[in-house]
Amino acid sequence: MPDQHLISPAPFSLDQIGQVLRGNLTLGLSQEAEQRITHCFDYLHQRLAQSQEPVYGINTGFGSLCNTTIGHDSLEELQRNLMMSHACGTGDEVPAEVVKIMLLLKVQSLAYGHSGVQLATVNRLISFYNRDIYPVVYQQGSLGASGDLAPLAHLCLPLLGLGKVRFQDFKLKGHEVLDIFSWSPIQLQAKEGLALLNGTQFMNAYGVLLCLRARQIAAAADVLAALSLEAFDGKSDPFLPFIHQVRPHAGQLTSAATILRLLEGSELQQQPKQHVQDPYSFRCVPQVHGASLDALVYVEQVITREMNSVTDNPNIFPDEDLIISGGNFHGQPLALALDFFSIALAEWGSISERRTYQLISGQRGLPHFLVSNPGLNSGLMIPQYTAASIVSQTKQLCTPASVDSIVSSNGQEDHVSMGANAATKAYKVLENVERVLAIELMTAAQAMEFRGPGRTSPALEKLLSAYRNQVPALDKDRVLHDDIQASVLFLRQFPFQDLTA
Repeated sequence: MPDQHLISPAPFSLDQIGQVLRGNLTLGLSQEAEQRITHCFDYLHQRLAQSQEPVYGINTGFGSLCNTTIGHDSLEELQRNLMMSHACGTGDEVPAEVVKIMLLLKVQSLAYGHSGVQLATVNRLISFYNRDIYPVVYQQGSLGASGDLAPLAHLCLPLLGLGKVRFQDFKLKGHEVLDIFSWSPIQLQAKEGLALLNGTQFMNAYGVLLCLRARQIAAAADVLAALSLEAFDGKSDPFLPFIHQVRPHAGQLTSAATILRLLEGSELQQQPKQHVQDPYSFRCVPQVHGASLDALVYVEQVITREMNSVTDNPNIFPDEDLIISGGNFHGQPLALALDFFSIALAEWGSISERRTYQLISGQRGLPHFLVSNPGLNSGLMIPQYTAASIVSQTKQLCTPASVDSIVSSNGQEDHVSMGANAATKAYKVLENVERVLAIELMTAAQAMEFRGPGRTSPALEKLLSAYRNQVPALDKDRVLHDDIQASVLFLRQFPFQDLTA
């Protein structure tokens, strides 16, 4: 496997970006990307030298100041001032894993050669990425419409020796990290500050990470549903293909087939059942999980399209001799998708909590709260409380951000997407759903302790064996916080997709 990924104008997929991140590959620029960047930069500066025509953000002010002309000798100061004045982020710091993707996506967007930046600027961003230098970016401050202005300002301030970075467990000032590597601050040329600040790389980086981690959640949700079904002595009939072929939503078909595969070879499924039907949280898994799977497919399409887009403004087309001021920075496509994604993620958690509740309720031969001597022991009573609390918060977080808009910049920017808020909310939803599923795993595994001597399927026995190496069965009350934390870590790391393949 190569140890470097070359950024190029070729389409970039989520699978590829996942391989780059998991393999910790360094970045480089392809020859075509370098040529495009240089061609666009040269065209822009030749045009500026030949014409005094006002071009937004290049020789004019920004936002509602777009009619203010800036003299040629002040163009570098204009871009530097833009970078500093827009660094107005606040709140919690953006996780390093998101900042890393922001750097990658910003390089990808600039490499198409429609932004007018220096090759040196792009190469410095690549150096930050390759050396694990992560600018300190804040979660709050973007309207998601003129691009992610505040977050991207903080991302790019260290290019100038300003702002702060995290490097090797230290928080350093921008000029300090430049001194470490004997780098000179980037001298911004015409349009460069705007090219760096305009763009959707903040919300899209969150979207990339969400999609990659949601694949693990989707696989885990089906596996845990199958395990809970076994623990609850549930029936496999609702997963037979015939019922799903007459309502052929793709995700529903996939989820049902996955559950059936996971149950193959189960001794527990061969035992006579005393009940006619299972509750919806078991019986309707394909319909609920499947709908979220279909939503994930849609969101991945939007996120992938945005990864392969130019989202700053204005856009420069050297071969057409055009500089066009438009609105590719507007985050509405992402805002809608991320809001939808939050809802889809939340449903995996919502139905999971219901299965947990059923398992601890003392039904179908299971003891109350899945512990011997209930009363003296509370067993798994309170983890369900925790799951219910998280599910409730998640529902609140699913209120759409994209339906809101607040006028800014003296009315020039009169409709905004709030996509950045949709992104940070969706990240919190994903973390919440991971915790709820981890509690279901802990609960279902404990319930299986009472189903012997019958065995579940080989696939699910493999899961249980691996899990029990991390979290022991509960024979009497103990502090369960540590069990929940260990279950979350297991949920993130176990290869659920290998079981569902």
